[in-house]
Amino acid sequence: MTAPQYLPVQYRTSRRAHGPLAQEELARDAGLHPELVRRFVALGLVPAVRDVDGTLWFSASAVAEVARIQRLRAALPVNWAALGLVVDLLDRITELETALRIRGRTEPVRTPTGTDRPDPTDQPIPTDQPIPTGEPIPTGEPDPTGERSATNQERSPEWT
Repeated sequence: MTAPQYLPVQYRTSRRAHGPLAQEELARDAGLHPELVRRFVALGLVPAVRDVDGTLWFSASAVAEVARIQRLRAALPVNWAALGLVVDLLDRITELETALRIRGRTEPVRTPTGTDRPDPTDQPIPTDQPIPTGEPIPTGEPDPTGERSATNQERSPEWT
């Protein structure tokens, strides 16, 4: 199995090492148009805080998040809205794998079917009891009472 291939995405590092980034700064550092950054916020792809003036502010890690989104968009044939679902699922998988690693679990989470408990559908059907029915099952053979049930061809002449 080969290692996954990632497409390189260039982004500039911010001049400020710490602190929030304005929308224009994030767009410049990530190499995007500010309107696309605003769209990412609207779709929930990148978290932002809006101040009283309406300016969007981002954490310093938002540049890396935007780069991840760009890599996924280049690698997967999905639209921006579906990409939010992909990012959420990948984050959830990472959380679950981390939780399993912390617990030290090496055995599978689920056991294969049929190994530890019997499947209720594998129980034998008793043949000495009559099967309860509401209507006779049309089989095309004579009923024990002497009546004959209709076949599919007799019910629908266009089947012939």
